[in-house]
Amino acid sequence: MIDFTKILSWKPSKNFLEIKTIDAHTEGEPLRVVIKGFPTLKGKTILEKRNNIIKDYDHIRKAIMLEPRGHADMYGAVITEPEKKSSDFGVIFMHNDGYSTGCGHAVIAISKILIETGAIETIEPETEINMDVPSGTIKSFVEVKNKIVQSIRFINVPSFVEKMDAKISIPKVGNINYDLAFGGAYYAIVSADEVGLTQLATKTSNVIELGMKIKKAIANEVEIKHPYIVEMNFLYGTIFTFDPINKSNHSKNICVFANGEVDRSPTGTGVSARAAVHFAKNEIKLNETIKIESIIGSTFEVKVIEKIKIGSLNGIIPEVRGTANIIGKNTFWIDPLDNIGEGFMLR
Repeated sequence: MIDFTKILSWKPSKNFLEIKTIDAHTEGEPLRVVIKGFPTLKGKTILEKRNNIIKDYDHIRKAIMLEPRGHADMYGAVITEPEKKSSDFGVIFMHNDGYSTGCGHAVIAISKILIETGAIETIEPETEINMDVPSGTIKSFVEVKNKIVQSIRFINVPSFVEKMDAKISIPKVGNINYDLAFGGAYYAIVSADEVGLTQLATKTSNVIELGMKIKKAIANEVEIKHPYIVEMNFLYGTIFTFDPINKSNHSKNICVFANGEVDRSPTGTGVSARAAVHFAKNEIKLNETIKIESIIGSTFEVKVIEKIKIGSLNGIIPEVRGTANIIGKNTFWIDPLDNIGEGFMLR
């Protein structure tokens, strides 16, 4: 007989790095949150701590995001000390190619985890959480009943349109129209009809290839300059918009970001960018809620709650609502002699 207690009690060599995580998903999009084992990060600001990870600890990101422990579409977060005294903590987001500047699905999942595990004090019917992220400070509001999370909404960082109805030539595709907007990260927003994508005939591999072509073409041609934060000055992803499958919803998103990741959720920063575009085009009104589908049919609600100025640009404050689920805990061991275990990616 196999003695499984031996396996359960087994410990690796002291030379191994042990990382503990709790995993969740937000409307289908994964989030792996490091809860123990990550080195203390240096820096007073979140951007300084993010730079510290990039410089000294990127090997840990690769080990827990990529195969064999993760996969090409894994997403993660490291919790840090807050930047502001008024905030509860800070967050650094990570993915298959590096580090995001903002992430709505992670905000929702982290809020769920902290409430339902009892890691922070819960106030019913709604608990407010303030978190510092690379793009700014985000407030999430967790609806709680009998210690169970019902839904989560968050007020995102200022969002705005950089370019509207712009044109670009894509190799083997031709000229296309797009909007360029910021919702915590920059997105090129393209109608699926513009590039010949259809609901039923769309293969994920084709969407990735086309999304990355558009992203690279725009990144090569357009200089992106955030009004205040230079670390935001890059194109993060491409969002294709479709008519919704469920006709009671506003529309559907398929977002390709980082190194060809496909968001299973409608993309929190993405729907924020889209809200800025729709508001600028007078397609939605102040405080008008729209529901946007993801590639798997899950939804986020988004609305514009305030008009603001961001430098010389007209901007908005978006509010996004969604739900998340906790799906497991992991203990990962990183063997310094395991070259393959350092992380790799197959697509």
